[in-house]
Amino acid sequence: MIGQSKISSFFTKVNSKRTSDEAPDDQKAPSATKKPKFDESEAKDDETKPASKSTNEVAHLSPTKDVIPTHATPTSSPESKTPISPEQRSRMFQSKLAASIKLAEKKTHGLLVNCGQSWFTALEPEFSKEYFIKLGEFVASERKRYTIYPPAEQVFSWTNNFDINKTKVVILGQDPYHGPKQAHGLAFSVQKGISPPPSLVNIYKELATDIEGFQHPGHGTLTGWADQGVLMLNACLTVRASQANSHKDRGWEKVTDAVIRWLNKNLSDVVFILWGSYAQKKGTFLDKRKHHILKGVHPSPLSAHRGFMGCKHFSKCNQLLEQSGKTPIDWTHLPPMD
Repeated sequence: MIGQSKISSFFTKVNSKRTSDEAPDDQKAPSATKKPKFDESEAKDDETKPASKSTNEVAHLSPTKDVIPTHATPTSSPESKTPISPEQRSRMFQSKLAASIKLAEKKTHGLLVNCGQSWFTALEPEFSKEYFIKLGEFVASERKRYTIYPPAEQVFSWTNNFDINKTKVVILGQDPYHGPKQAHGLAFSVQKGISPPPSLVNIYKELATDIEGFQHPGHGTLTGWADQGVLMLNACLTVRASQANSHKDRGWEKVTDAVIRWLNKNLSDVVFILWGSYAQKKGTFLDKRKHHILKGVHPSPLSAHRGFMGCKHFSKCNQLLEQSGKTPIDWTHLPPMD
């Protein structure tokens, strides 16, 4: 091969019969048919720019626009990637989150509807568990056969009034109201236009003696409290019409336990109001060093006379919030439902 013959010429004894073209540069004879003899200026230039350097050496000694030094960091041009603004990043996050919620709704057979974004983000691992998928199947089948309360779009309404990190007070209930148009996702609260049930009537009576200026609002919808960071959470979130506790032990208790555990772990100085033995049992794992716990009798007419009336939990709750540097709850804020 041509290349090989040229290389071997450097390692063999010089043949006196070689032509001038084959001889080394310093032994070549001038010829009219060969390359003209180079002048001294060209030789000097060659001395300063060795021709047989590696790519890296060339780049290091005399970089050109076509060769980027291997040890150098390229400089970004104005046309390179444009930084993402906080607004764009927020929009991207919201879009991704909305897609995740939509997918979860589908996987749970329509159970996880209208869930607040901050609550979904915090509880998403729970919503992905097998028991929750089965719970969705169960509730979906129940809705095909029976009247189920509350309506599907209101089961998670307790997640829509405030960010999960803004939770200040938790009032635990047990089971949704099972009468027509009563339950709407908030424990002890009823829908617009529905008269307050007996337990809520007793709550109003206690408020009238405990909170200055409180008056019966003329309705039973407690969204005015929810707007201030009061979580009114039942242990079970659905029920058959006229059949109390009909969805007990189907998985809802695990969901609401997960909610309480998240609040217990991630927040501090939350006031937990536990009325009745059921709520108190559900709150046994609460960290009393981090949070405030008010226990008492359930406001049901069957037990209210045994200690609920006169418990003053609403004023005590506000005292605890103020001691923690938080804004107290305006328990009188129950705007008319138009």
